[in-house]
Amino acid sequence: MPLTVASNSGAPSPSYGGDRTPHGAVVCVLRPEEPADSQGINVETTQEYEVVIVGAGPAGMCAAMYAGRSMLRTVVIERGASGGELLNTELIEDYPGFESIEGWDLAQRFEAHARKFGAEFVQGTVASVRKLDDGSFETLTDDGTRYLSPAVIVTAGGTPVKLNVPGEAEYAGKGVSYCGICDGAFFRNHTIAVIGGGDAATEEADFLTRYADKVYLIHRRDQFRASKLLQKRAFENPKIEVVWNKVVERISGDENGLVNRISLLDTVTSEQSELDVTGVFVFIGFRPNTGVIADHVEHDEMGYIVTDTSMQTSIPGLFAAGDLRAQLVRQVTTAVGDATTAAMAAEKYLTALRDGEAVVIEGHGGYTV
Repeated sequence: MPLTVASNSGAPSPSYGGDRTPHGAVVCVLRPEEPADSQGINVETTQEYEVVIVGAGPAGMCAAMYAGRSMLRTVVIERGASGGELLNTELIEDYPGFESIEGWDLAQRFEAHARKFGAEFVQGTVASVRKLDDGSFETLTDDGTRYLSPAVIVTAGGTPVKLNVPGEAEYAGKGVSYCGICDGAFFRNHTIAVIGGGDAATEEADFLTRYADKVYLIHRRDQFRASKLLQKRAFENPKIEVVWNKVVERISGDENGLVNRISLLDTVTSEQSELDVTGVFVFIGFRPNTGVIADHVEHDEMGYIVTDTSMQTSIPGLFAAGDLRAQLVRQVTTAVGDATTAAMAAEKYLTALRDGEAVVIEGHGGYTV
């Protein structure tokens, strides 16, 4: 589906505003002592950019790199260190060009590459993104900074639902994982546990038997919520042993700081038990971080944002990339692919606004960057 930008004869289009550098970027404008917004946050300064990117995971940093290459004044807002889920992954072994690289190392390389092309990175927690009456976007952070821009790329990712039991955080990346495709190969010939009863848990349990000798599939109830086909595969897989009516109470480790055991509680009898495992894969839910978008945006039944092939959402000028977008898989490679498209589409969108012309953006084959 091509990306369509309305002409100025329709709804109001955002104006760039501010002074421009020779290549057309907007110079940051500071406006102190703004009044409090509707959320009760006192707006202290307003800054203007051409592109605001929410989130500094792989998608956000890749989008920033391409936006910078397009000579767009770009800011990336991230509440913590750049990297997203890369910072929760010890080793990345499925990113082209790197047979093995530590997650934090890849994250630093991504950020440095984006900075090389002029992207700015700021720390802040985004409270809301909303489209204003003039067609521009307001991105508000909880420290009172307002970012105005004609385009926004949301790459806030998602958050795996945690067990919230002792040992889970301690052994994250040391036996505790939330991604079978990412980490399964580290558990070749091991005995591991998969926690959950939905499609993700049963599908990942089946996938992990490619590596593990044995997989305990642990569910808190006496029946799965997964589709019948996925259940059938799990039941027929000789490497999978289903453990019903159990919840994890604790994850324990050995003297080397690696997982070696989980403690279970029976939800029916309250009986306690233990299993010796070297890996714990948690698949009890995943929440896309879409709550910052104040306006209604089209999403699927699971809450993931629906985009067109140019990564534009149902709100013109608002693009989405990475784990919060509805798609088949969620990997670093898919995130940066989304982000490349989103950044280039945003550049075309901004060009149309600047020229005051209607435009349809379509791919014509070949490499364009």
